[in-house]
Amino acid sequence: MSDFENDITASLRVLHEGGLILYPTDTVWGIGCDATNEEAVKDVFALKQRDERKSMVILLADVRDLLKHIAHPHPDIANIINGFDRPTTVIYDGALGLAPSAVHEDGSVAIRIVQDEFCRHLIKRFRKPLVSTSANISGEPAPGVFADISPVIRRGVNYVVQHRQQDTERKPPSRIIKIHQDGRMDIIRE
Repeated sequence: MSDFENDITASLRVLHEGGLILYPTDTVWGIGCDATNEEAVKDVFALKQRDERKSMVILLADVRDLLKHIAHPHPDIANIINGFDRPTTVIYDGALGLAPSAVHEDGSVAIRIVQDEFCRHLIKRFRKPLVSTSANISGEPAPGVFADISPVIRRGVNYVVQHRQQDTERKPPSRIIKIHQDGRMDIIRE
């Protein structure tokens, strides 16, 4: 079995058990868990020492999965997302089927459709959305490469993915936008 497959299998086992994984995304390294499991989401907040009033990004593998987790997506959302030129997290109103702690207090949720091969395989095989938040203590810089991740974070998860630990290319966090029902877009983070 390849390292890639070993990582997928081990990650799936941990996610199904409600545990936390440390994994590479299409942007920075992230702490992940089942986005529908309230206890797991709370464990991520505790590990990051993050205020629970702040929301986290949810990762999905396909645009069509938005229909399960957003009450009223923009009718042209697939074309909008396909037009993005880099990883972009979109804030949507009307979150559905996610752990309460994964949803902002105003009912909105930040979701990114991933392009990264490892993430896509993991999410498709898990068949649930993943929480993805930068693998750092709240307020510290987001880790662009595995070597940047604090030992506290590494020890605080149930599984550390081996795939891409040797990467040296630093990727920035995703752009964050909010799409309104009328199609207007606000850029939250460029």
